[in-house]
Amino acid sequence: MSERRSSRSRKRPKPLALDVRVPVEDQSYPVIVGPGSLDRLGAELRQRLAGARNVAVISDTNVEPLYGARARKSLSDAGLNPITITIPAGEASKCSTVLFDVIEQLLRSGMGRRDAVVALGGGVVGDLGGLAAALFMRGIALIQCPTSLLAQVDASVGGKVAIDLPVGKNLLGAFHFPVAVLIDPEVLSTLDDRNLGCGIAEMLKHGALFSADHFVQLIAAADSLYSRDFDVITPLIATSVGLKGACVGRDPWEQGEAGKGRVLLNLGHTIGHAIEAASDYELAHGEAVALGLRAAARVSEARGVAEPGLEAAMTSALAALRLPTDLDAWLGGEHGEAIERALSLDKKRNAGRVSYVALVRLGEPTVLTLSPREVLMSLRETVTSAASDEAASAD
Repeated sequence: MSERRSSRSRKRPKPLALDVRVPVEDQSYPVIVGPGSLDRLGAELRQRLAGARNVAVISDTNVEPLYGARARKSLSDAGLNPITITIPAGEASKCSTVLFDVIEQLLRSGMGRRDAVVALGGGVVGDLGGLAAALFMRGIALIQCPTSLLAQVDASVGGKVAIDLPVGKNLLGAFHFPVAVLIDPEVLSTLDDRNLGCGIAEMLKHGALFSADHFVQLIAAADSLYSRDFDVITPLIATSVGLKGACVGRDPWEQGEAGKGRVLLNLGHTIGHAIEAASDYELAHGEAVALGLRAAARVSEARGVAEPGLEAAMTSALAALRLPTDLDAWLGGEHGEAIERALSLDKKRNAGRVSYVALVRLGEPTVLTLSPREVLMSLRETVTSAASDEAASAD
């Protein structure tokens, strides 16, 4: 019997229940983490939405064949009427055309204001399904059931929902907090290693921001993560969600003072999003974030807020977790120009400058206000300096 199968066949431990605090009445919500959580969907929804009758399960062409039947059975067993809406898999579905089609399907299905949407899938489904729920009849209830590690530890927690515009990612969106998030680590058994790594990159980000211990634990657990050892994965997911949830609870609408609020969660994303766009989205989001984490460590050293050695530690961690490290390949030529253009459209820009999340050390973030050119200069100067030192040494 395989390791993955034996892990699933053992008696499932009781799920861990975390609470994401939103300081507005009725907007706090639980995050339930544990093997078998998907089968609790109907009971959890019925408990929180006594008046619901119809439930739209929005999924994609990859996930629906794998887990759609389980979700529908759980809903039917709870006396709810499941309605299936399936979108094409992939980032291209995060567009206005697919969004409006989903909303029209909600309307044709007889959905009402007391009904609910379940987003069953990865980040694309969570973002698009969540935005459809936010817009339909001025907002109906949303339950997030993330099926990728990236969505489990990041996109499903925090209430941000959005679609992309031709000029950039997530530029049309809203805050729409779910009534619950159900995270079932067992669904990761069907996730490929590349996409698993994307989620690990976000977990590493949470450790770099808020817990050096979590950062180190992830590195030590690399083999267990990729072998899908759920006894190891489940508490690590819960820790990562807890770290993000605490930050979100302090600043749900990202209005907090720079350096103290939710903006910190953009560590690695300023350059990461720009690299993702420059690659024409051939790089996956988590892979781009991994490179963005190395960039953040380099900028931190170059701007004098971190001691030398941070970039080396980050690069070593990324390599141990089987994530990309070749940042320099994206800093010159057409790639560099594309990154500079993307930075100029960053959602966090203000008066031509961006709030760039840096690190004093692991577990201690700070925020720098820099122009796009200053960010790139900090990255490139380090490369130039290293090359000069190498040439001098050779002489």
